[in-house]
Amino acid sequence: MMKVDFKAVKEVGKNPKGLIVTWIVNWLIKPFTMYGISYLFIFILFKQFITPHLATQYLAGAVLLGAAPCTAMVFVWSSLTHGNPAYTVVQVATNDLIILVAFVPIVKFLLGVSHVSVPYTTLFLSVFLFVVIPLIGGIFTRMHVISKKGEDYFENVFVHKFDSATTIGLLLTLIFIFASQAQVIVSHPMHIIYIAIPLIIQTFFIFFIGFLASYLLKLPFDIAAPAGLIGASNFFELALAVAIALFGTTSPAALATTVGVLTEVPVMLTLVKITNHSKKYFASSK
Repeated sequence: MMKVDFKAVKEVGKNPKGLIVTWIVNWLIKPFTMYGISYLFIFILFKQFITPHLATQYLAGAVLLGAAPCTAMVFVWSSLTHGNPAYTVVQVATNDLIILVAFVPIVKFLLGVSHVSVPYTTLFLSVFLFVVIPLIGGIFTRMHVISKKGEDYFENVFVHKFDSATTIGLLLTLIFIFASQAQVIVSHPMHIIYIAIPLIIQTFFIFFIGFLASYLLKLPFDIAAPAGLIGASNFFELALAVAIALFGTTSPAALATTVGVLTEVPVMLTLVKITNHSKKYFASSK
């Protein structure tokens, strides 16, 4: 668990370059490169292996992943690279706020380009259910617990009470999704690989854009590391939840987002290793 000095959070605005890198990569580059790379592989390179219907659904799942930058696991990746905790908090917090206004139009546009018609009301409802309500619930829970038990209890005891439940819930969700996709997986086992290849390439590509941009801007390593990793990682909980809400639990789009979950951890651990080996090329924080 990252220890955050909330006094340091107020100082982040004095060096906004890392935030700007994060915003540009996550919202002006990542969704569109995800679409482009996934389309290239799914509709062109793997065209003879995937039917048009499945290809459209797989692309939709990839779009949902690309439009949802990480807001949770990035704390783990940042911690593994000894990233600046205060800066990481602000990067994640601002992404949470941007999701509220940017996720729907980006997904609507890219799904429209993919010839997938989705009502705005469905997308807005999904964001409200899976982002706004948990965000508000988290704020009020934090305020209530701190008022009753204190901040130290909240940070060191309360938040850890749900670690096991979160892990079990995620594993059960993955098992349920794969069970519902059993027929597709058994009939087309190679489709898992076809989906994973563009997702993995996209992850590496986006990481190096953010990480190299941070290097060129002469950002210190503890800011550059999370700036690169936050774009590479996905808010897969949101992507999976929206895929289920839009297309159904048994949809190929839900399968695509699930493959994104399975590939993310090993790929991100690889990027963490690359990041740590690159530390000598960056300036130290002042």
